[in-house]
Amino acid sequence: MTSPSRLSRWLATDCSQWFYPGPRRSFTPEEMARGGSQPWPTTLDRYALFNAVVLLSAGFVGQPPLRAGLQLGLGLLLTGVALAGARSLWRHPTRARLNLYSYVGGLSFMAALALALRVGDRETIKDALPHTGWVFVAVISAWWALTVFRAHQIDARLRELDEQDAALRLSTRLAAAQIQPHFLFNTLASLQHWVDTGDARAAPLLRDFTGYLRATLPMFEREQQPLADEMAMVQRYLAIMQARLGRRLGYTLDIAPDVAATELPPGLVLTLVENAIAHGIEPQLSGGHVTVRAARDGGAVRIQVADDGPGLAPGWRDGVGLANTRRRLHHAQPLATLALTDHHPGCLATLTLPHP
Repeated sequence: MTSPSRLSRWLATDCSQWFYPGPRRSFTPEEMARGGSQPWPTTLDRYALFNAVVLLSAGFVGQPPLRAGLQLGLGLLLTGVALAGARSLWRHPTRARLNLYSYVGGLSFMAALALALRVGDRETIKDALPHTGWVFVAVISAWWALTVFRAHQIDARLRELDEQDAALRLSTRLAAAQIQPHFLFNTLASLQHWVDTGDARAAPLLRDFTGYLRATLPMFEREQQPLADEMAMVQRYLAIMQARLGRRLGYTLDIAPDVAATELPPGLVLTLVENAIAHGIEPQLSGGHVTVRAARDGGAVRIQVADDGPGLAPGWRDGVGLANTRRRLHHAQPLATLALTDHHPGCLATLTLPHP
């Protein structure tokens, strides 16, 4: 006797899959564009056509050439129709489309069978009916398996992309944690010393530091931000560093008005400026100058950060900050580039963003 728990589980089963099968998940056009870009495997075409020719040819033994040729042509035509349906389901793996093709195919099969029994040789048709029926069931089953597989493939790809986005956001926060602490603590130490000694530089530094924190703390929650916001943050940072380094640091900002609205991942230019000061200015007793320029260059926006320090060391490699910068840049704008070259004297970082 069936136990109540088994009976309740059976009653709770979605029985619609028996007469309306297919994946329950449906994808929006945006999800298909994001996770469904895998091309149709053309090897399936060759595999299906080869097997169709072999199986059809096996049944031509002892038949007149004309009849065998007609059967081969009809078989290849039906194979082409089955492959066209499979390709369509690959592009749109929906439950509704699968059942539309299945029911239309079933009705067409029964209508063709009824017509053949009416005008053809009934004995021959009855002999071929089991084989034809098995072929039809195989096609429907292949469509069903392909649709379910394709839906799982797209769903898995979307989950993978979501996990990559989450990992990128986490790496962005970790990058911020790696870049900011030494700057924050050094600035606070200078500020405390100037407050204790009554230095007049304390008040301007506090204003710039407060403005910098207001700009940077929320920026890592954004995917992209206008270049104007990025440069406001860079200017605050340079003002703070100039207050700390005094005459050892000079800087120039030259931003063309027509590129101020250009979107880019937040903190990219700031990282380049931080590197210019850490590796180009601070190591020199005499200090140096940092220049930041941004302007349109043909169909792109070019942002350059230059210093007049010692330049790139022989055999240099990207550090943590630059590596994270390249990864975030590639994720947000795959066509954008970042290059570091010797500037004679100093180093030149060039960020090129494709302009829409």
